[in-house]
Amino acid sequence: MYSEFQNASGRRGLRARRGFTLVELAVVIVIIGVLAAFGVPRFLKSVERSKASEAFAYLAAVRSSQERYLAQYGEYSSDISRLDIQYPAPAYFSIGTFAAGGTGSMQDSWTLTLTRTGASAGYGNYTVIFTDQGYDTSSGIQSLAEINPISNSYSSGGGSGS
Repeated sequence: MYSEFQNASGRRGLRARRGFTLVELAVVIVIIGVLAAFGVPRFLKSVERSKASEAFAYLAAVRSSQERYLAQYGEYSSDISRLDIQYPAPAYFSIGTFAAGGTGSMQDSWTLTLTRTGASAGYGNYTVIFTDQGYDTSSGIQSLAEINPISNSYSSGGGSGS
């Protein structure tokens, strides 16, 4: 009679439960979905902000190089290839050409626009503009505060948009 209560493996009682129930798996999937719903948009915004920061860093390097060029030749360069930029070109932006800035002459002012190309997490092809005075508030990124790497208070210091 004792052998009737033992299973095939020699253990007594009911068979041990293995794995998860369908309800447990559904709860885990719902929790992961909720976490992803909050995390993915924040991640995409962070990635786009870092790409915009790359454009700002490049334009700051261009501005420094333009100032060195001005000191050496007495005017700003109209050709980006003549500058000694010590920073790689941004991968996610197309680089425009230099234009005369607020004074209308390349001798004492300039402007350069970078335009975001490719997929931009729903932000579209925005622009980042620098002048001889720095960041220009007429840039398209100005209206995208969530990805603009500089604060709005900083932008009041330069450019034709101020």
